[in-house]
Amino acid sequence: MASIFTSHAKRAMRGARALKAGTVTVNSFGEGDITTPFGGYKQSGFGGRDNSVHAHDQYTRLKTFWFDLADDSAQ
Repeated sequence: MASIFTSHAKRAMRGARALKAGTVTVNSFGEGDITTPFGGYKQSGFGGRDNSVHAHDQYTRLKTFWFDLADDSAQ
């Protein structure tokens, strides 16, 4: 988590983009609410996102299956 304090909006956006932080607040400090993803980068944090729909990703694995359901016996 990082915070930027400035009266210049363009500087705030430039700084927020440059920071390697999961959450960046501007002219404030806080984690947001339950709908706001929260988590660190690299070795900071626990390796996932907490809160929001993104928290689900750390408890599941995505797997794709492709099945050929063509009926070859009909030929």
